Amino acid sequence: MGKSYQKGWVSIRGKKWYGYFRRTALDAETNEPKTVSIPVALGLKSEMTKTQARQKLESEIVRRTGQTIEDGTVKNGTVTFGWFVRNRYLPLKEADWREETAKVKKYLIQADLVDEFEAIRLENFDKFTLQSHLNRLAKTHSKDRVLQIRSYMRAIFAEAVDQDFLSKDPARMVKPPANLREVDKTTLSWDQLRAALAKLGELSLRDWILIKLDMSNALRPSELFPLRWRCFDEGKHVLDIQETVYKGKVRPYGKTKGSLAKVPVARVLAEELVEWRFQLTKEGKDTSPDAFMFPGRFGGPMDSSNYRKRVLHKLAEELDLPKLTFQVIRRTIATLGKTKGHVKDIQGIMRHTKASTTTDVYMQSLEPEVRTAINSIYDELVGNGTDGPATDRPRTASGSSRSESENPVAAVAQESSERAHRATVERTETTEAKPARGVILEFATRMRQSRGREVLLND
Repeated sequence: MGKSYQKGWVSIRGKKWYGYFRRTALDAETNEPKTVSIPVALGLKSEMTKTQARQKLESEIVRRTGQTIEDGTVKNGTVTFGWFVRNRYLPLKEADWREETAKVKKYLIQADLVDEFEAIRLENFDKFTLQSHLNRLAKTHSKDRVLQIRSYMRAIFAEAVDQDFLSKDPARMVKPPANLREVDKTTLSWDQLRAALAKLGELSLRDWILIKLDMSNALRPSELFPLRWRCFDEGKHVLDIQETVYKGKVRPYGKTKGSLAKVPVARVLAEELVEWRFQLTKEGKDTSPDAFMFPGRFGGPMDSSNYRKRVLHKLAEELDLPKLTFQVIRRTIATLGKTKGHVKDIQGIMRHTKASTTTDVYMQSLEPEVRTAINSIYDELVGNGTDGPATDRPRTASGSSRSESENPVAAVAQESSERAHRATVERTETTEAKPARGVILEFATRMRQSRGREVLLND
């Protein structure tokens, strides 16, 4: 009996949804194949929408026409991409995702994959189809999003192979497009950070101390806004990050295992936090251990998105900054901080699990630092090294004669090099420094003369 590759159709009969699809069967009288319509009761109209009825019919068609095992799971490529994602991939993965993470992942999979390939059977996919789709996404989406979609694409088809729906993985060799949109790498200078703080100091005490704390400790906004007074140890100058917030919901976990940790606070900043608490008390605000350090209008944590648009974006516009967000602040502190401590110290401030995240993602190379390094390298090349000028070691007569007899070319070259070095020192002591062009020409002349002597010796 042949497989059915159709989607069928649905209609209402009375109070129920019914689905229909065609399949080939043998006529009992003529023993010849004929096409018949198969009705399937799907459920009550009051309990499902038309879309849900279509999805159930799709599953029923696959179950009845495909190869199945005892639990009814189809084991061939006739299932559609949308059916496999909803019924086989997501149920396995959702258990490993946090609630907020699951929402984002499911949205991306639906928007960039399922909506595009909903009704296409798994067996009809090939590398060209998937690579072409990824290339189109790269023209309109960010680099991070394209890479995420590639990861989901490969995971879905790898799961299809693992569950025996496919014998070959069409996404295994799909590559990231070459021309991906550049990731934002904006960083600010110390002067720009100080200017932002100075401006906030004129406008709001709360914003001034909040941003100063964020800049000093490179806190994520999800960690900054839910800070409570019980997290602040004014005696030890320490902040204990215990919670994070996402879309108004306070959570007892962080982005990574090392996100929730005790972080040191500068002594002067700790004193300013004490003064901020005293100011809140004078205003009649709650400063109990469970109260938020930077409360919103109704006493809860402020919304980071609202704060970014209302305060940071406005500040960037007034000060003519290229960009000012919490992410820019973290990237700036990681970049500028590399001159203040070791990479592992900056990793500790950022609370990254891997140092590579700190160095490869957050730290940026700055033109003045690159120029300083280049100048240092050049000075080292044209100088005498970090240990100063080399001292001339006296040569014994036996050592000299043995060297010359064993390798006369090397002996002549060594003697020539020493004479050139002594002449250079004498010229440096008795004459003024020559222009760069003169030094370069003199160096080239010596090289030609040295090569000429080597040729004569070899002949």
